[in-house]
Amino acid sequence: MSTAIVTGSAVPGSPLEGDLKALGFEVRHAADAAGTAHEASQVPAGQRIAVVDSGFVGHAHALRLALTDPRFAASAVRGAVTVKPEARPALDAALAEDAGDEGRGSGALLAVGSLADRLAEGLLARGTEVHRPELGRLVAEVPADPQARNEARQALAAVDEEEIRLRSAVKARDGFFTTYCISPYSRYVARWCARRGLTPNQVTTASLLTALLAAGCAATGTRPGFVAAGVLLLLSFVLDCADGQLARYSLQYSTLGAWLDATFDRAKEYAFYAGLALGAAASDGDDVWALALGAMVLQTCRHVVDFAFNEANHDATANTSPTAALSDRLDGLGWTVWLRRMIVLPIGERWALIAVLTALTTPRITFLVLLVGCALAALYTTAGRVLRSVTRHAERSERAKRALAELCDTGLLADSFAAAGREAVRRLPALAPVLLALAGGVLLVTVSAFTGFGTTWPIVAACVYCLTSGLAVARPLGGSLDWLVPPVFRAAEYSAVLILAARAEVNGALPAAFGLVSAVAYHHYDTVYRIRGGTGAPPQWLVRTVGGHEGRILLVTVLAALLAPSGFAVALTVLAVAVAAVVLAESIRFWVSSQAPAVHDEGEPA
Repeated sequence: MSTAIVTGSAVPGSPLEGDLKALGFEVRHAADAAGTAHEASQVPAGQRIAVVDSGFVGHAHALRLALTDPRFAASAVRGAVTVKPEARPALDAALAEDAGDEGRGSGALLAVGSLADRLAEGLLARGTEVHRPELGRLVAEVPADPQARNEARQALAAVDEEEIRLRSAVKARDGFFTTYCISPYSRYVARWCARRGLTPNQVTTASLLTALLAAGCAATGTRPGFVAAGVLLLLSFVLDCADGQLARYSLQYSTLGAWLDATFDRAKEYAFYAGLALGAAASDGDDVWALALGAMVLQTCRHVVDFAFNEANHDATANTSPTAALSDRLDGLGWTVWLRRMIVLPIGERWALIAVLTALTTPRITFLVLLVGCALAALYTTAGRVLRSVTRHAERSERAKRALAELCDTGLLADSFAAAGREAVRRLPALAPVLLALAGGVLLVTVSAFTGFGTTWPIVAACVYCLTSGLAVARPLGGSLDWLVPPVFRAAEYSAVLILAARAEVNGALPAAFGLVSAVAYHHYDTVYRIRGGTGAPPQWLVRTVGGHEGRILLVTVLAALLAPSGFAVALTVLAVAVAAVVLAESIRFWVSSQAPAVHDEGEPA
């Protein structure tokens, strides 16, 4: 329960108290600052508290935006202010000062509007950031006289509050397919869920279950199954959009919800890939597991490029890139905005493509088209980001360097080589980290592809990869292109596992490799969302336990050299289960018990 203290003389006919109760507040009344301070002292320290002027005239949604958003320690609009427990000391101090000034008749603070407005100023003066939501046409006023009150009420009546609330529930920046084919009706699904008390996490779970059902239909290998799979995948995406819209509609943001939304997106897509591969084998014996794994590797590496680039430039200074300036100018042309958003094949366009191709063609064609489309999108986005980076003169922050190091997922072997070669690497050119990572990765993948299965050459290449990986992270990743280091590591590890499994040429090896890469990719996505949530990377013991990227690939090459193909497939399966068990257990424990601030993840970049 939260508490709202309404200050000042009651206004006859005002719906304020009813609006506050509808928002979940227990309402108390106080005549002045001293009374408000007394009422506030009776509120348990662990509760949210709001102070609202009795003369407030405004929309209920304006109050909702100001007083119930869980992401901010303090928030305010004209005539209303709220704080979460962590900002209560600052509010108490501001109340005490205001009450003292009121008793002494001081005009310093009294000159700043209503008590709620004075408290908002007092919070700012004490170093507490006060969020002020964007209201647009919504009304939030404290009229000074009857005429102003009448005008405010007329302005309030002239606005369709529900239409604004529905429109603001839709993500501001999204892909063409999502914006024009899904959001026009998914927002009504979100409202329907809100009115029945459903939470975003429940809708997210429903989306996951629908996608898993779609994967099961695809696995039947029949044409009706493929058609049903395409329809269910689109329905899953509607629910995927609705969960975020529900969160924005009802302001039900949480760290756990953001993690579930992002993680389930990956689980849904990759489970559907597995369903298609099973369906291909069931329908005509076509083995497309290599294509399924290739699609997962490519899509995951695309995401890592996005994450690494964004983290590297999250708070960088002095953005002077002419490429960025050109991009900003193109954003001023409406048609180029949609074209560029479609080119990158965001989640809406990608899932629509997969759904239609699944229903009308074969799994092999679906994967081939998907691979070509994602490869072109990856080339476009990566090339643009490289151009931005090489033409940008900026100082990378320590936070960004730390985030890139955490995204690398280096284990004990690479860390040992990094410590041994730190002094030598400091004297190398700026591009050294990227070139070292790339050289080791290319060597690993090439040797794995062009030597016979069961030879020791991949082990030698993996040892070199461990060395180059360590040297690549031996100094802070502050160079203009150092954000490429984590994606290179991901591409090298995943691709090598795919190639070694394919070279085994035995049933079960590629599905086992698919499982292993899925488990490792989950670990890498979990790292990303911990960093995004401001909680830091997974604990070092977890990274060491699952080997780090270089330790895992060295182990896989050793298993390929020592075991027969059938034994290698079994070993990959065991390794996949072990990695999944460890990372899932720690991830679930962390996110369920996390005390991180509430966030709302906007999903995959459009």
